[in-house]
Amino acid sequence: MALPSDLSFTDSLTSAQRTGFYEHHKPLAVGMILAVFFLPFVGLLAGGLFGVVAGVIISVLAYYLTPYAVLKFFGRNRA
Repeated sequence: MALPSDLSFTDSLTSAQRTGFYEHHKPLAVGMILAVFFLPFVGLLAGGLFGVVAGVIISVLAYYLTPYAVLKFFGRNRA
């Protein structure tokens, strides 16, 4: 069983923490790059200009929040 991470939410938003996380999780980093690039285009097809804005917002939030979520749900040992 994985131990829960003691990482605080504000600590997870630092550039150093995010960089370290994505360096240790290369497949997830590639997925985030693809999401940040393609979600605005998906939004354009789905909802026009509003969809583009929503796609950008969702992809940026996912980029920033993924390290915190993964470490909280799976712990430092498993992630």
